[in-house]
Amino acid sequence: MPVETISGMTRPEHDTREAGLLRRGRMLEAATLTWNVVGIIVLAIAALRAHSVALAGFGLDSLIEIGASAVVLWELSGTGEARQHRALRLIAAAFLALATYLTVQTVIVFATGYHPQQSPLGIVWTAITAAVMFALAAGKNNTGRRLDNPVLITEGRVTFIDGLLACSVLLGLTFNTAFDWWWADPAAGIVIVYYAIREARTIHAEQ
Repeated sequence: MPVETISGMTRPEHDTREAGLLRRGRMLEAATLTWNVVGIIVLAIAALRAHSVALAGFGLDSLIEIGASAVVLWELSGTGEARQHRALRLIAAAFLALATYLTVQTVIVFATGYHPQQSPLGIVWTAITAAVMFALAAGKNNTGRRLDNPVLITEGRVTFIDGLLACSVLLGLTFNTAFDWWWADPAAGIVIVYYAIREARTIHAEQ
């Protein structure tokens, strides 16, 4: 007779379901990684054309997201509580790096009063990126909860923060284009700093 799991599934059924969820998790992370690799190229072009500190910074955020995705892919390839703790610490470090960068960028932009040029390419890319990141974040959260995997859930929050940052950059670029509000983008970045620090503290508290 097949052995029943606590959820009522047989062991083969449970293993098949878990394997499918792990594949989905890896696909979500691979999609995130691929999008951000392309994004670095697009953002570099847009930042150079517009001389935009915000777009250059968003490219750095893409690098952080690539690192976080690589951490999760590494964690999903193995098992063990110690491995999960190391992965969570690395993701927390990514949040703190993002918060540090945004803080420095905001101070510099306000101090210099730097006025970036208009960037239609940046507006289009950040708008699409925001939608993609929110969709990927929802998928990671759902898959992570079904797997009971805190690393995937946490990295989903990193992706959500990436979507928020895309929105803040988009607003800054749009207001700069429409109203010449050069200060809108660094001001919106302060909100992302708050979220990034809060998530890093949450991860450390859960350790």
